[in-house]
Amino acid sequence: MTRLSASRMHHLPQSVKQSAYDRASCGVGILHLGIGAFHRAHQAVYTDDILAEAGGDWAICGVSLRQRTVQEQLDPQDGLYCVVERDGAGDNCRVIGAVTETIFAPGDPAALVARMADPAIRIVSLTVTEKGYCHDPASGQLKLDDPGIVQDLKAPATPSTAIGYLVAGLAARWRGGIAPFTVMSCDNLPHNGRMLAGLVKAYAQELDPSLSDWIEREGAFPSTMVDRIVPATTDEDRTAIRELLDLEDEAVVVCEPFRQWVIEDRFTMGRPAWETAGAQLVEDVAPFEDMKLRLLNGSHSMLAYLGYLAGYETVAETMANPDFEKLVRRYMDEEATPTLALPGGVDIEGYKDQLIERFRNPALKHRTWQIAMDGSQKLPQRLLSVIRQQLKAGGPFEIAALTVAAWMRYVTGQDERGGAIDVRDPLAGRLASLAAETGSTPTALVGSYLGVEEVFGDDLPNAEAFRTAVEASVSHLYEMGARQTVAKHVAS
Repeated sequence: MTRLSASRMHHLPQSVKQSAYDRASCGVGILHLGIGAFHRAHQAVYTDDILAEAGGDWAICGVSLRQRTVQEQLDPQDGLYCVVERDGAGDNCRVIGAVTETIFAPGDPAALVARMADPAIRIVSLTVTEKGYCHDPASGQLKLDDPGIVQDLKAPATPSTAIGYLVAGLAARWRGGIAPFTVMSCDNLPHNGRMLAGLVKAYAQELDPSLSDWIEREGAFPSTMVDRIVPATTDEDRTAIRELLDLEDEAVVVCEPFRQWVIEDRFTMGRPAWETAGAQLVEDVAPFEDMKLRLLNGSHSMLAYLGYLAGYETVAETMANPDFEKLVRRYMDEEATPTLALPGGVDIEGYKDQLIERFRNPALKHRTWQIAMDGSQKLPQRLLSVIRQQLKAGGPFEIAALTVAAWMRYVTGQDERGGAIDVRDPLAGRLASLAAETGSTPTALVGSYLGVEEVFGDDLPNAEAFRTAVEASVSHLYEMGARQTVAKHVAS
């Protein structure tokens, strides 16, 4: 079947929204590292709105750092793809045209560095997931012994990591007397701009202290908070869009209707007027980051590990069990909310109500297994920060500790029925080895996993109340399973 493309746009059904702007007249001003489904359903949608309203040189060059898949999906379609917003009321479909160029970085690293050095590129943004930052999640510091970082420092002109590419591009501009592009993280990391600035400067310091000083003096790393639930696209989704369009769209993305983007307004060479498309430009993103990481992402991890162990495939299926919904609400109300310091005017109760509705969305097939990926990178920001603050304040953290226990049970690699779990995590091999060495005795397993310093740091292993709570929850998970353990928690 014919693919979606610029020449086929006039054949689309009237129900499919398309922005009427001249893509050819919009120069590329944004280069995005990690052009996966989330970027295409979030930042690219906001930018498409801006281009449709006012034009300008803010089109996107999308970069794949690992696989050629997205380039193979987009290039035959002239960069066009559909975003399908899905909820219980039905689907709304629109075509996004903001991506006008793609690069597969491993195919020609030097070409990507040269593109980043182009003065036309004013913003380089990233969605490379937590593990793509080559950092220690517990401390936020660059791992100079990371194999990718070690290799990039040996051959800085042809890097392979996101950090290596950022510094190579900035170094080329520094040598050429060109102002630095703004570096904008759009990943779920606390204080992501400040953290990324530290990683970039630490790497640059290894190459040339003068380069690091220039980045410190002239650069900008605005923090952001991004929010939209975007499950992995399925064959069923591709079939549905084929039937709607009578065309193939290999790059279609399915998401919820809700979207939010909070941005620290600090840029070196200007920016699109994203606020006219609904983004919030603020002086301090931190309160919004904490709210999202601890309420949405923390709850998501809870539903992922406990839901998977309980045999539920999706978040909506998990939330259909009233005990799991009660657990989420109690965690948000009793444990996470007291750790937040929000500016005036934020309707925190309304936000939590909205999260419950979003998690219930039956039309969104967000798999628990997908959310469970890379837990060793996610737990410190999503849940351990809540636990640390509650330990300090003498507040409750038992549900957060249960989630940590569920993660420990999950990463052993064996589910409650004795089947194998396909654990996707940078530390998966090490975690499996630790489980094999210690067995499933709760005290031994918890003690072994708490020794993973890059996850738990050096403080939590010595927090007796935390250790005791996790050990008790691991025991319950092995003795009675996830469903009964959750029921026990909400009944107490």
